Amino acid sequence: MSKIQVNKLHTLTGHNDCIYALKEGADPRYFYTGAGDGMVVEWDLDNPKDGTLLARLPHSVYALEVDSKRNTLIVGHNYEGIHVIDLVEKKESWSLKLSAAAIFDLKVFGDELFVATGDGILFVVDLEARAIKRHIKLSSKSIRVLAIAPFKKQLALGFSDYSIQILDLAQGAAPIARLEGHTNSVFALGFSPDEAVLVSGGRDACLKFWNTNSYLLEENVVAHLYAINYLSFREDGQYLVTCSMDKSLKLWDMSSRNLVKVIDKARNAGHGTSINKVFWSTYSGVIVSVSDDRTIAIWQIEAQTL
Repeated sequence: MSKIQVNKLHTLTGHNDCIYALKEGADPRYFYTGAGDGMVVEWDLDNPKDGTLLARLPHSVYALEVDSKRNTLIVGHNYEGIHVIDLVEKKESWSLKLSAAAIFDLKVFGDELFVATGDGILFVVDLEARAIKRHIKLSSKSIRVLAIAPFKKQLALGFSDYSIQILDLAQGAAPIARLEGHTNSVFALGFSPDEAVLVSGGRDACLKFWNTNSYLLEENVVAHLYAINYLSFREDGQYLVTCSMDKSLKLWDMSSRNLVKVIDKARNAGHGTSINKVFWSTYSGVIVSVSDDRTIAIWQIEAQTL
């Protein structure tokens, strides 16, 4: 078994409101944050103390996505649609009005952008044409989170109606499965790197592990005290990190599905309020988390085999 050591490397400040959005860059040395203050900021893991302001928008930013093919950052701007920032020029290259609804998540697959909205509509945007390709009404409730399995060509969507839907992207977003089991809104979704497992979490504080061949539930874990807001896999798929409204980060061993580490204020000088997003860096193996406390934390994680 492994003993996990955690060291807090940095606390970054600069946002003036809750930080809701977090995304690793196409060049994973960089990452991006968006917040209730409308600011979108680029950070450099090699020199993290000084962020670069990329945009200042009039409404909250809940979602960010990187389009590595076109080297752009896509910003989900509540009530206004999407804004696309050229990461070389560091300025907006185009924008597109979608609807007046909040945008909760964004995912790029090939030349398409999938946009999850607060009114249950999935927008499909053609990134080459810079136009709406189609919109699909999937629920009367919000679509809160998206996850893509690129090899399977599947899109998973988590809803405020407590369900998860799986769409086949090779068949024009045809429905494959509807997963029931959560007892409240689904906020967190992620396919394991080998795409064998889909992990979900949400307001019911439970983690659920679904077999992606059958989409049958393999395991349910009562994981946090309050809502699970997001999750991220380590690149090798051995570990998973979750973040929660209970102010903690938790690390899970994927082979045993056991909790192996809690990162919180008491133990590690962690966040003081809800942790909204997290990712496990493919650049340096650190974990980056953002919170309602307006700060970004960077954590060094070392697994020592016993």
